[in-house]
Amino acid sequence: MAGISRKVVVAVAATASLALLTSACTGSSESGASDDPNAKTTITFWHGWSAPSEVEAVQANVDRFEKEHPNIKVKVVGNINDDKLNQALRAGGSNGPDVVSSFTTSNVGKFCSSGAFLDLKPFIEKSKLDLEKIIPKPMLDYTQFEGTRCALPLLGDAYGLYYNKDAFEEAGIKAPPKTWSELAEVAKKLTKSKGDSYEQLGFMPNFHGYETVVEHYMSQWDRTYFDADGKSTVAKDPAFAEMFTFQKKLIDDLGGFSKLEKYRSTFGDEWGAKHPFQTGQVAMQLDGEWRLGMAKDAGVDFEVGTAPLPVADDEVDQYGKGFLAGTILGIAPQSDKQNAAWELVKYMTTDTDAVVAFSNAIRNVPSTFEALKSPDLKHDPEFQTFLDIAQHPKSNTPPASINGATYQTTLQDFGYQYESGKVKDLKAGLEKTARQIDRDIEQAK
Repeated sequence: MAGISRKVVVAVAATASLALLTSACTGSSESGASDDPNAKTTITFWHGWSAPSEVEAVQANVDRFEKEHPNIKVKVVGNINDDKLNQALRAGGSNGPDVVSSFTTSNVGKFCSSGAFLDLKPFIEKSKLDLEKIIPKPMLDYTQFEGTRCALPLLGDAYGLYYNKDAFEEAGIKAPPKTWSELAEVAKKLTKSKGDSYEQLGFMPNFHGYETVVEHYMSQWDRTYFDADGKSTVAKDPAFAEMFTFQKKLIDDLGGFSKLEKYRSTFGDEWGAKHPFQTGQVAMQLDGEWRLGMAKDAGVDFEVGTAPLPVADDEVDQYGKGFLAGTILGIAPQSDKQNAAWELVKYMTTDTDAVVAFSNAIRNVPSTFEALKSPDLKHDPEFQTFLDIAQHPKSNTPPASINGATYQTTLQDFGYQYESGKVKDLKAGLEKTARQIDRDIEQAK
Protein backbone atom coordinates (compact mmCIF):
# COMPACT_ATOMS: atom_id res chain seq x y z
CA MET A 1 0.00 0.00 0.00
CA ALA A 2 1.40 3.37 -0.99
CA GLY A 3 2.18 5.46 2.04
CA ILE A 4 1.71 8.81 0.32
CA SER A 5 -1.88 7.91 -0.47
CA ARG A 6 -2.85 8.19 3.16
CA LYS A 7 -2.73 11.95 3.07
CA VAL A 8 -5.25 12.47 0.29
CA VAL A 9 -7.99 13.40 2.76
CA VAL A 10 -7.60 16.99 3.96
CA ALA A 11 -5.76 16.98 7.27
CA VAL A 12 -7.98 19.18 9.39
CA ALA A 13 -6.45 18.11 12.70
CA ALA A 14 -2.95 18.72 11.40
CA THR A 15 -3.96 22.17 10.21
CA ALA A 16 -5.37 23.01 13.63
CA SER A 17 -2.25 21.89 15.44
CA LEU A 18 -0.10 23.92 13.09
CA ALA A 19 -1.81 27.06 14.35
CA LEU A 20 -0.03 26.52 17.65
CA LEU A 21 3.24 25.98 15.84
CA THR A 22 3.15 29.36 14.11
CA SER A 23 4.20 31.25 17.20
CA ALA A 24 6.57 28.56 18.41
CA CYS A 25 9.01 28.19 15.50
CA THR A 26 11.36 30.80 14.22
CA GLY A 27 12.97 29.43 11.07
CA SER A 28 15.45 31.77 9.43
CA SER A 29 15.81 32.58 5.75
CA GLU A 30 19.56 32.70 6.18
CA SER A 31 21.60 29.58 6.84
CA GLY A 32 23.33 29.81 10.17
CA ALA A 33 24.36 26.16 9.92
CA SER A 34 27.91 25.75 11.21
CA ASP A 35 28.25 21.98 11.51
CA ASP A 36 30.78 20.19 9.32
CA PRO A 37 28.91 17.82 6.94
CA ASN A 38 32.13 15.81 6.57
CA ALA A 39 32.50 15.17 10.29
CA LYS A 40 31.33 11.94 11.87
CA THR A 41 27.81 12.53 13.17
CA THR A 42 24.37 11.02 13.65
CA ILE A 43 21.18 12.70 12.44
CA THR A 44 17.55 11.73 13.03
CA PHE A 45 15.01 11.37 10.23
CA TRP A 46 11.28 11.29 10.99
CA HIS A 47 8.84 9.99 8.38
CA GLY A 48 5.20 8.92 8.21
CA TRP A 49 5.34 5.50 6.54
CA SER A 50 4.25 2.60 8.72
CA ALA A 51 3.56 -0.52 6.62
CA PRO A 52 6.44 -3.02 6.90
CA SER A 53 7.27 -2.88 3.18
CA GLU A 54 7.31 0.92 3.25
CA VAL A 55 9.49 1.11 6.37
CA GLU A 56 11.86 -1.37 4.74
CA ALA A 57 12.01 0.77 1.58
CA VAL A 58 12.84 3.91 3.57
CA GLN A 59 15.58 2.09 5.45
CA ALA A 60 17.02 0.72 2.21
CA ASN A 61 17.28 4.27 0.87
CA VAL A 62 18.96 5.42 4.08
CA ASP A 63 21.38 2.50 3.87
CA ARG A 64 22.39 3.60 0.37
CA PHE A 65 22.89 7.14 1.66
CA GLU A 66 25.09 5.95 4.53
CA LYS A 67 27.19 3.93 2.10
CA GLU A 68 27.85 7.07 0.05
CA HIS A 69 28.27 9.23 3.18
CA PRO A 70 30.07 6.91 5.64
CA ASN A 71 30.59 9.73 8.12
CA ILE A 72 26.83 10.32 8.58
CA LYS A 73 24.67 7.83 10.42
CA VAL A 74 20.90 8.19 10.25
CA LYS A 75 18.51 7.23 13.02
CA VAL A 76 15.16 6.56 11.33
CA VAL A 77 11.84 6.98 13.15
CA GLY A 78 8.68 5.99 11.25
CA ASN A 79 4.92 6.35 11.67
CA ILE A 80 5.20 10.07 12.50
CA ASN A 81 2.09 12.06 11.57
CA ASP A 82 1.89 15.85 11.44
CA ASP A 83 0.59 16.08 15.01
CA LYS A 84 3.59 14.20 16.43
CA LEU A 85 5.91 16.21 14.22
CA ASN A 86 4.45 19.53 15.35
CA GLN A 87 4.73 18.59 19.01
CA ALA A 88 8.41 17.73 18.58
CA LEU A 89 9.17 20.91 16.65
CA ARG A 90 7.44 23.02 19.31
CA ALA A 91 9.33 21.28 22.11
CA GLY A 92 12.73 21.52 20.42
CA GLY A 93 15.68 19.97 22.23
CA SER A 94 18.20 17.28 21.32
CA ASN A 95 15.59 14.52 21.07
CA GLY A 96 13.86 16.11 18.11
CA PRO A 97 14.36 15.31 14.42
CA ASP A 98 16.90 16.82 12.05
CA VAL A 99 15.19 15.81 8.81
CA VAL A 100 11.39 15.96 8.71
CA SER A 101 8.75 14.78 6.27
CA SER A 102 5.01 15.13 5.81
CA PHE A 103 2.35 13.67 3.53
CA THR A 104 0.26 16.85 3.80
CA THR A 105 1.16 19.16 0.92
CA SER A 106 -1.77 21.40 1.83
CA ASN A 107 0.11 22.44 4.97
CA VAL A 108 3.17 23.75 3.12
CA GLY A 109 1.91 27.33 3.45
CA LYS A 110 1.98 26.99 7.22
CA PHE A 111 5.26 25.08 7.32
CA CYS A 112 7.02 27.79 5.30
CA SER A 113 5.38 30.93 6.71
CA SER A 114 5.71 29.88 10.35
CA GLY A 115 9.27 28.61 10.10
CA ALA A 116 8.23 25.09 11.10
CA PHE A 117 10.45 23.86 8.27
CA LEU A 118 13.77 25.64 7.60
CA ASP A 119 14.21 27.80 4.49
CA LEU A 120 16.29 25.66 2.12
CA LYS A 121 17.40 28.44 -0.21
CA PRO A 122 20.93 28.84 1.25
CA PHE A 123 21.55 25.09 1.02
CA ILE A 124 20.24 24.87 -2.54
CA GLU A 125 22.41 27.79 -3.62
CA LYS A 126 25.47 26.35 -1.89
CA SER A 127 24.93 23.04 -3.73
CA LYS A 128 24.34 24.92 -7.02
CA LEU A 129 21.11 23.01 -7.75
CA ASP A 130 19.00 24.27 -10.65
CA LEU A 131 15.70 22.90 -9.38
CA GLU A 132 13.72 23.88 -12.47
CA LYS A 133 15.87 21.50 -14.49
CA ILE A 134 15.57 18.73 -11.89
CA ILE A 135 11.97 18.71 -10.65
CA PRO A 136 8.61 19.14 -12.49
CA LYS A 137 7.07 22.57 -11.91
CA PRO A 138 3.88 21.46 -10.08
CA MET A 139 6.02 19.61 -7.53
CA LEU A 140 8.22 22.67 -7.10
CA ASP A 141 5.08 24.76 -6.63
CA TYR A 142 3.64 22.68 -3.80
CA THR A 143 6.90 22.67 -1.82
CA GLN A 144 7.19 26.46 -1.44
CA PHE A 145 5.03 29.35 -0.29
CA GLU A 146 5.25 32.98 -1.40
CA GLY A 147 8.88 32.59 -2.44
CA THR A 148 10.05 30.63 0.59
CA ARG A 149 11.19 27.12 -0.29
CA CYS A 150 11.05 25.12 2.93
CA ALA A 151 10.73 21.65 1.39
CA LEU A 152 11.55 19.45 -1.57
CA PRO A 153 9.34 16.70 -3.02
CA LEU A 154 10.06 13.06 -2.19
CA LEU A 155 8.05 11.05 -4.73
CA GLY A 156 4.56 12.12 -5.69
CA ASP A 157 0.98 11.10 -6.33
CA ALA A 158 -0.65 11.67 -9.70
CA TYR A 159 -4.40 11.25 -10.02
CA GLY A 160 -6.11 9.76 -13.05
CA LEU A 161 -9.10 7.69 -14.14
CA TYR A 162 -9.25 3.94 -13.63
CA TYR A 163 -11.71 2.01 -15.75
CA ASN A 164 -12.91 -1.57 -16.03
CA LYS A 165 -11.92 -2.61 -19.57
CA ASP A 166 -14.23 -5.62 -19.49
CA ALA A 167 -17.22 -3.45 -18.57
CA PHE A 168 -16.27 -0.98 -21.31
CA GLU A 169 -16.13 -3.75 -23.90
CA GLU A 170 -19.46 -5.18 -22.78
CA ALA A 171 -21.07 -1.73 -23.12
CA GLY A 172 -19.47 -1.12 -26.51
CA ILE A 173 -17.36 1.79 -25.27
CA LYS A 174 -14.17 2.09 -27.31
CA ALA A 175 -12.08 4.55 -25.26
CA PRO A 176 -12.02 6.34 -21.90
CA PRO A 177 -13.75 9.75 -21.81
CA LYS A 178 -11.69 12.87 -22.42
CA THR A 179 -14.21 15.50 -21.29
CA TRP A 180 -16.60 15.63 -18.34
CA SER A 181 -19.65 15.52 -20.60
CA GLU A 182 -18.23 12.36 -22.18
CA LEU A 183 -17.68 10.89 -18.72
CA ALA A 184 -21.31 11.59 -17.84
CA GLU A 185 -22.53 9.73 -20.94
CA VAL A 186 -20.17 6.81 -20.34
CA ALA A 187 -21.15 6.65 -16.65
CA LYS A 188 -24.83 6.38 -17.61
CA LYS A 189 -24.10 3.61 -20.15
CA LEU A 190 -22.14 1.65 -17.57
CA THR A 191 -24.74 1.99 -14.81
CA LYS A 192 -27.01 -0.99 -14.19
CA SER A 193 -29.76 -0.26 -11.69
CA LYS A 194 -31.16 -2.97 -9.46
CA GLY A 195 -34.29 -1.79 -7.68
CA ASP A 196 -33.33 0.99 -5.29
CA SER A 197 -29.66 0.07 -5.69
CA TYR A 198 -27.23 -0.88 -8.44
CA GLU A 199 -25.77 -3.99 -9.96
CA GLN A 200 -23.01 -1.75 -11.31
CA LEU A 201 -22.44 1.99 -11.04
CA GLY A 202 -20.61 3.77 -13.84
CA PHE A 203 -18.97 6.37 -11.57
CA MET A 204 -19.47 7.55 -7.99
CA PRO A 205 -19.71 11.36 -8.20
CA ASN A 206 -20.61 12.12 -4.56
CA PHE A 207 -18.14 14.12 -2.51
CA HIS A 208 -18.07 11.43 0.16
CA GLY A 209 -16.97 8.95 -2.49
CA TYR A 210 -13.38 7.80 -2.43
CA GLU A 211 -11.13 10.57 -3.80
CA THR A 212 -14.02 12.48 -5.44
CA VAL A 213 -13.28 15.66 -3.50
CA VAL A 214 -13.48 19.25 -4.73
CA GLU A 215 -9.75 19.79 -5.23
CA HIS A 216 -9.43 16.64 -7.37
CA TYR A 217 -12.37 17.61 -9.58
CA MET A 218 -11.17 21.21 -9.88
CA SER A 219 -7.71 20.18 -11.06
CA GLN A 220 -9.36 19.41 -14.41
CA TRP A 221 -10.75 22.91 -14.87
CA ASP A 222 -8.56 25.92 -15.67
CA ARG A 223 -9.31 27.78 -12.45
CA THR A 224 -7.95 30.34 -10.01
CA TYR A 225 -8.57 30.03 -6.27
CA PHE A 226 -7.34 33.52 -5.31
CA ASP A 227 -6.94 36.88 -7.02
CA ALA A 228 -3.84 39.10 -6.97
CA ASP A 229 -4.90 40.50 -3.58
CA GLY A 230 -5.25 37.06 -2.04
CA LYS A 231 -9.06 37.14 -2.00
CA SER A 232 -11.05 33.99 -2.76
CA THR A 233 -12.34 33.74 -6.32
CA VAL A 234 -14.55 30.68 -5.90
CA ALA A 235 -17.66 32.84 -6.45
CA LYS A 236 -16.17 34.87 -9.32
CA ASP A 237 -14.31 32.27 -11.38
CA PRO A 238 -17.01 30.48 -13.44
CA ALA A 239 -15.02 27.23 -13.34
CA PHE A 240 -16.23 26.50 -9.80
CA ALA A 241 -19.90 26.94 -10.66
CA GLU A 242 -19.38 24.79 -13.75
CA MET A 243 -17.86 21.99 -11.71
CA PHE A 244 -20.55 22.01 -9.01
CA THR A 245 -23.29 22.17 -11.66
CA PHE A 246 -21.78 19.23 -13.53
CA GLN A 247 -21.31 17.15 -10.40
CA LYS A 248 -24.85 17.78 -9.14
CA LYS A 249 -26.39 16.95 -12.53
CA LEU A 250 -24.41 13.72 -12.73
CA ILE A 251 -25.70 12.75 -9.29
CA ASP A 252 -29.27 13.38 -10.45
CA ASP A 253 -28.76 11.52 -13.74
CA LEU A 254 -27.36 8.45 -11.98
CA GLY A 255 -30.28 8.06 -9.60
CA GLY A 256 -30.08 10.89 -7.08
CA PHE A 257 -28.12 11.69 -3.96
CA SER A 258 -29.99 9.38 -1.58
CA LYS A 259 -29.77 6.34 -3.84
CA LEU A 260 -26.07 6.90 -4.44
CA GLU A 261 -25.36 7.42 -0.75
CA LYS A 262 -27.19 4.21 0.12
CA TYR A 263 -25.09 2.34 -2.44
CA ARG A 264 -21.92 4.00 -1.16
CA SER A 265 -22.63 2.56 2.29
CA THR A 266 -22.08 -0.92 0.83
CA PHE A 267 -18.51 -0.13 -0.28
CA GLY A 268 -15.54 -1.83 1.31
CA ASP A 269 -12.61 0.01 2.84
CA GLU A 270 -10.71 2.35 0.50
CA TRP A 271 -7.39 0.69 1.33
CA GLY A 272 -8.63 -2.90 1.42
CA ALA A 273 -9.28 -5.62 -1.13
CA LYS A 274 -13.01 -4.81 -1.20
CA HIS A 275 -12.62 -1.34 -2.68
CA PRO A 276 -15.68 -0.83 -4.95
CA PHE A 277 -13.61 -0.53 -8.12
CA GLN A 278 -11.77 -3.74 -7.32
CA THR A 279 -15.02 -5.62 -6.64
CA GLY A 280 -16.67 -4.37 -9.84
CA GLN A 281 -19.30 -2.32 -8.01
CA VAL A 282 -17.99 0.82 -9.73
CA ALA A 283 -16.77 0.74 -13.35
CA MET A 284 -14.75 3.99 -13.30
CA GLN A 285 -12.77 5.43 -10.41
CA LEU A 286 -10.89 8.66 -9.76
CA ASP A 287 -7.72 7.58 -7.95
CA GLY A 288 -3.97 7.80 -7.60
CA GLU A 289 -1.21 5.67 -9.05
CA TRP A 290 -1.12 3.35 -6.03
CA ARG A 291 -4.46 1.77 -7.04
CA LEU A 292 -2.72 -0.27 -9.75
CA GLY A 293 -0.67 -2.18 -7.23
CA MET A 294 -3.58 -2.51 -4.83
CA ALA A 295 -5.87 -3.86 -7.56
CA LYS A 296 -3.22 -6.37 -8.55
CA ASP A 297 -2.73 -7.43 -4.92
CA ALA A 298 -6.52 -7.82 -4.58
CA GLY A 299 -6.57 -10.20 -7.55
CA VAL A 300 -9.25 -8.38 -9.59
CA ASP A 301 -10.94 -10.57 -12.20
CA PHE A 302 -11.06 -7.94 -14.96
CA GLU A 303 -8.53 -5.97 -17.00
CA VAL A 304 -7.72 -2.58 -15.47
CA GLY A 305 -7.30 0.46 -17.71
CA THR A 306 -5.89 3.86 -16.79
CA ALA A 307 -6.22 7.27 -18.42
CA PRO A 308 -5.94 10.94 -17.46
CA LEU A 309 -9.01 12.43 -15.81
CA PRO A 310 -11.42 14.18 -18.17
CA VAL A 311 -11.16 17.94 -18.60
CA ALA A 312 -13.70 20.73 -19.04
CA ASP A 313 -15.49 20.50 -22.39
CA ASP A 314 -13.90 23.70 -23.73
CA GLU A 315 -10.42 22.78 -22.51
CA VAL A 316 -9.84 19.52 -24.39
CA ASP A 317 -6.43 20.79 -25.47
CA GLN A 318 -5.35 20.36 -21.83
CA TYR A 319 -6.32 16.68 -21.71
CA GLY A 320 -3.55 14.69 -20.06
CA LYS A 321 -3.15 16.88 -17.00
CA GLY A 322 -4.06 15.85 -13.47
CA PHE A 323 -3.92 16.56 -9.75
CA LEU A 324 -0.50 16.18 -8.14
CA ALA A 325 0.53 15.90 -4.50
CA GLY A 326 3.22 14.05 -2.59
CA THR A 327 5.51 13.66 0.36
CA ILE A 328 7.58 16.71 1.28
CA LEU A 329 10.99 16.66 2.94
CA GLY A 330 12.63 19.41 4.96
CA ILE A 331 14.95 20.31 7.84
CA ALA A 332 13.93 21.08 11.41
CA PRO A 333 14.96 24.66 12.31
CA GLN A 334 16.13 23.56 15.78
CA SER A 335 18.60 21.03 14.37
CA ASP A 336 22.24 21.76 15.14
CA LYS A 337 23.31 19.45 12.31
CA GLN A 338 21.62 21.24 9.42
CA ASN A 339 24.45 20.80 6.90
CA ALA A 340 24.49 17.05 7.50
CA ALA A 341 20.70 17.00 7.39
CA TRP A 342 20.81 18.78 4.03
CA GLU A 343 23.04 16.03 2.63
CA LEU A 344 20.26 13.51 3.36
CA VAL A 345 17.51 15.77 1.99
CA LYS A 346 19.52 16.45 -1.17
CA TYR A 347 20.28 12.76 -1.69
CA MET A 348 16.74 11.48 -1.17
CA THR A 349 15.11 14.15 -3.35
CA THR A 350 17.59 14.71 -6.20
CA ASP A 351 19.75 11.59 -6.58
CA THR A 352 18.29 9.70 -9.55
CA ASP A 353 19.19 6.21 -8.32
CA ALA A 354 17.76 6.93 -4.89
CA VAL A 355 14.48 8.34 -6.26
CA VAL A 356 14.08 5.45 -8.74
CA ALA A 357 14.77 2.79 -6.12
CA PHE A 358 12.29 4.33 -3.70
CA SER A 359 9.65 4.67 -6.42
CA ASN A 360 10.07 1.03 -7.42
CA ALA A 361 9.72 -0.03 -3.79
CA ILE A 362 6.54 1.85 -2.79
CA ARG A 363 4.82 2.30 -6.18
CA ASN A 364 4.67 6.08 -6.18
CA VAL A 365 5.55 8.53 -8.95
CA PRO A 366 9.19 9.72 -9.15
CA SER A 367 9.71 13.40 -8.41
CA THR A 368 12.60 14.27 -10.75
CA PHE A 369 12.75 14.41 -14.54
CA GLU A 370 15.68 11.99 -14.70
CA ALA A 371 13.95 9.44 -12.49
CA LEU A 372 10.72 9.71 -14.48
CA LYS A 373 12.63 8.74 -17.62
CA SER A 374 15.03 6.25 -16.05
CA PRO A 375 15.30 2.81 -17.74
CA ASP A 376 15.64 1.36 -14.24
CA LEU A 377 12.11 2.41 -13.33
CA LYS A 378 9.97 -0.71 -12.98
CA HIS A 379 6.30 -0.32 -13.76
CA ASP A 380 3.34 -1.85 -15.55
CA PRO A 381 2.34 -0.30 -18.91
CA GLU A 382 -0.73 1.24 -17.26
CA PHE A 383 1.56 3.05 -14.79
CA GLN A 384 2.93 5.14 -17.67
CA THR A 385 -0.32 7.12 -17.54
CA PHE A 386 0.67 8.55 -14.16
CA LEU A 387 4.26 9.23 -15.19
CA ASP A 388 2.90 11.27 -18.10
CA ILE A 389 0.46 13.15 -15.84
CA ALA A 390 3.31 14.03 -13.48
CA GLN A 391 5.19 15.66 -16.36
CA HIS A 392 2.25 17.40 -18.03
CA PRO A 393 2.76 21.19 -17.99
CA LYS A 394 -0.84 21.81 -16.91
CA SER A 395 -0.89 19.33 -14.03
CA ASN A 396 -1.50 21.18 -10.79
CA THR A 397 -2.32 21.29 -7.12
CA PRO A 398 -4.28 23.95 -5.18
CA PRO A 399 -2.18 26.92 -4.08
CA ALA A 400 -0.66 26.91 -0.62
CA SER A 401 -2.31 29.08 2.00
CA ILE A 402 -1.14 30.59 5.26
CA ASN A 403 -3.83 28.57 7.06
CA GLY A 404 -3.08 25.31 5.30
CA ALA A 405 -6.02 23.21 4.15
CA THR A 406 -8.71 25.34 5.80
CA TYR A 407 -9.96 26.95 2.58
CA GLN A 408 -10.22 23.55 0.89
CA THR A 409 -12.15 22.19 3.86
CA THR A 410 -14.56 25.15 3.68
CA LEU A 411 -15.13 24.58 -0.03
CA GLN A 412 -15.58 20.85 0.53
CA ASP A 413 -18.15 21.50 3.25
CA PHE A 414 -20.10 23.65 0.81
CA GLY A 415 -19.96 20.79 -1.68
CA TYR A 416 -21.61 18.45 0.81
CA GLN A 417 -24.40 20.97 1.38
CA TYR A 418 -25.00 21.62 -2.31
CA GLU A 419 -24.94 18.04 -3.58
CA SER A 420 -27.40 16.94 -0.87
CA GLY A 421 -29.85 19.73 -1.69
CA LYS A 422 -29.45 21.54 1.63
CA VAL A 423 -28.19 24.57 -0.30
CA LYS A 424 -30.31 25.42 -3.35
CA ASP A 425 -28.77 28.66 -4.58
CA LEU A 426 -25.34 27.87 -6.04
CA LYS A 427 -24.32 31.49 -6.62
CA ALA A 428 -25.28 32.65 -3.14
CA GLY A 429 -23.65 29.58 -1.60
CA LEU A 430 -20.35 30.19 -3.37
CA GLU A 431 -20.41 33.87 -2.35
CA LYS A 432 -20.92 32.89 1.29
CA THR A 433 -18.13 30.33 1.00
CA ALA A 434 -15.75 32.92 -0.48
CA ARG A 435 -16.46 35.31 2.40
CA GLN A 436 -15.73 32.56 4.93
CA ILE A 437 -12.45 31.69 3.19
CA ASP A 438 -11.39 35.35 3.26
CA ARG A 439 -12.28 35.73 6.95
CA ASP A 440 -10.32 32.62 7.90
CA ILE A 441 -7.21 33.72 6.02
CA GLU A 442 -7.37 37.21 7.48
CA GLN A 443 -7.67 35.75 10.96
CA ALA A 444 -4.66 33.49 10.32
CA LYS A 445 -2.58 36.51 9.36
